[in-house]
Amino acid sequence: MKKVYVKNIAARDRVDAPFLVKDKMIGMARNGKPYMTLKLMDCTGEVEGRIWDRVDEFSARFNRDDFVHVSGKASVYLGRMQLVIQELNRLDEAEIDLVDFLPVSARPVDEMVAELQTVIDMMDDPDLKRLMEHFLSDADFMAGYTRAPAAKAMHHVCLGGLLEHSLAVAGLAADISRRYPDLNRDLLVVGALLHDVGKVAELRYQRSFEYTDAGKLLGHIVIGVEMVEEKIRCLGNFPQDLAVHLKHLLLSHHGQYEYGSPKRPKTMEAVILNFLDDLDSKINGVRTHIEREPDSESAWTQYHKHYDRYFFKGVGHTVLSDKADPGQGEEKIKAPDPVSKEPSGRQGSRFSNTLGEQLKNKDLNLHVKDIQDNSDE
Repeated sequence: MKKVYVKNIAARDRVDAPFLVKDKMIGMARNGKPYMTLKLMDCTGEVEGRIWDRVDEFSARFNRDDFVHVSGKASVYLGRMQLVIQELNRLDEAEIDLVDFLPVSARPVDEMVAELQTVIDMMDDPDLKRLMEHFLSDADFMAGYTRAPAAKAMHHVCLGGLLEHSLAVAGLAADISRRYPDLNRDLLVVGALLHDVGKVAELRYQRSFEYTDAGKLLGHIVIGVEMVEEKIRCLGNFPQDLAVHLKHLLLSHHGQYEYGSPKRPKTMEAVILNFLDDLDSKINGVRTHIEREPDSESAWTQYHKHYDRYFFKGVGHTVLSDKADPGQGEEKIKAPDPVSKEPSGRQGSRFSNTLGEQLKNKDLNLHVKDIQDNSDE
């Protein structure tokens, strides 16, 4: 059984423990000698590993996604914990309990499933309620829906992350429906629960979090619409107009073509879902980035390349410090525009995805725009 976890490693600790290799890179030092950088993980987090000697020997022993037993010493470098590895050996999977190595949602699965059932029970629309009950009664689907992460890298990157994110967006949808009672509440809530449902098949999450072939070729939006269509066909007598509006929510929830959205939001519910999804994703992404550096004494995080900024850690941290202000380096360390690695296309989106930014330099003559949209789409 694993006894040493990433979250418990402190500076100057001697570490002798198994980890999952999330990433493996070999570089060349200024003196011409090779070195290796590893991203090691377990269920509590990630830690960087560095190998300075015997690089070729160690590299031949393992690959990315292997389990390895490492021996080394921990130190803090630039605010982040790092292991300087002296010994490393590959482990057989028979010696491993996967639960120890993949991050898991802080919310228990049983608790989230109970909340999902409550959300469905509160629906008034009989057709949308039937649809969600049909999903809930599918054991194979629920096995994936309760286990899949919500993304590979940016937010809710943990087992159960998809359900946690979907429930959070559904909760926000219910809240905003009370503020704006003219909305189709049940449609918006079901759209929230199903907007990322295709990630059940887009991502592989048995060992590390990677894309399946279908995920790379189709993406979760197309897969999700296909899943909804299949369930609707099984139900029979599902209103066609309602089906079109629900599928539009899935097809447009990324908001913009450049973020991988096949359609832009064209109903009020679709516009709202786009922003609520983005809101919950970014809240979780920033929180995770802040929590990633518990050993740093700085009031500021490391530079976040996707969001193009540093983040203040909040109350309890001193703003003034005798150390250099991290913001001083922003001009010198200007990050390139993020390039998305996700098939869905929105993985590298910054905080500029506001309504004002989206409408900047746009022709707001809606009648002319409708004619152009119909011809383009």
